[in-house]
Amino acid sequence: MIGVRWVAAGLVAMALMTGGLTSAQTIQVNKDNRTIAITTTDEAEAVADRAKVSVGFTVYGTDQDSTYDGASKTSNVIMQTLKDAGIRPEAIESRDQSLREIDDNDKVRYEKGIRFVFSQGWTVTVPAKDAADVLHLAITAGANNSGNISWELQDEKTLQSEAAAKALAHAQQIAEGMAKGLHTTLGPLLYASNEAPLIEGRGYGLAGGVGGGVRHKNLKPLALSPAKITKSATVYAVFALE
Repeated sequence: MIGVRWVAAGLVAMALMTGGLTSAQTIQVNKDNRTIAITTTDEAEAVADRAKVSVGFTVYGTDQDSTYDGASKTSNVIMQTLKDAGIRPEAIESRDQSLREIDDNDKVRYEKGIRFVFSQGWTVTVPAKDAADVLHLAITAGANNSGNISWELQDEKTLQSEAAAKALAHAQQIAEGMAKGLHTTLGPLLYASNEAPLIEGRGYGLAGGVGGGVRHKNLKPLALSPAKITKSATVYAVFALE
């Protein structure tokens, strides 16, 4: 989106609100102060360097105690496998866990005498390069309900700043072209504002690298490619005309 406005001499004063900043600024527009106001939006892109991997499992049983016992064993094997690989405890966040009774709508299991189901899940935050190995470790340890990955950047502020810088440079290019068309010279930047989106909380990475457990059961990790993260910024800039 590109919006352009030229304010000539003799017009009334123009107030510029910051839109997300803590204060507003007023640019006086009169015969001694001509301005060009530009609004531009631009983007910056980078490959994700952090991954939040969803791992979990579901087990069934004929009664509550045996179902819970099987779930407890599977849960602890998965957790210990991840810790043995060097994943720090603070990188593993419990997401959900539930024990419930099934009904006869699940005819296949019900006819086999199965009456209970237990599910548990975690979110494991690691460097993007380790996502496939972490998923592999969890699945081969019994995490039969796993796979979703949320790709992120550890430093989103830098990418946001890059997008804002591109938008501001774009605004200046447009302003220069307009000034040339008006047979005048573009002066200095008088004012600029940008409202950045909220940054999500940070996660944790590996203490080292994922260890030899990735060769468990002679299976190979999946081939994964980190997603590209895009941030956009809208800049409102006011330039003087000389």
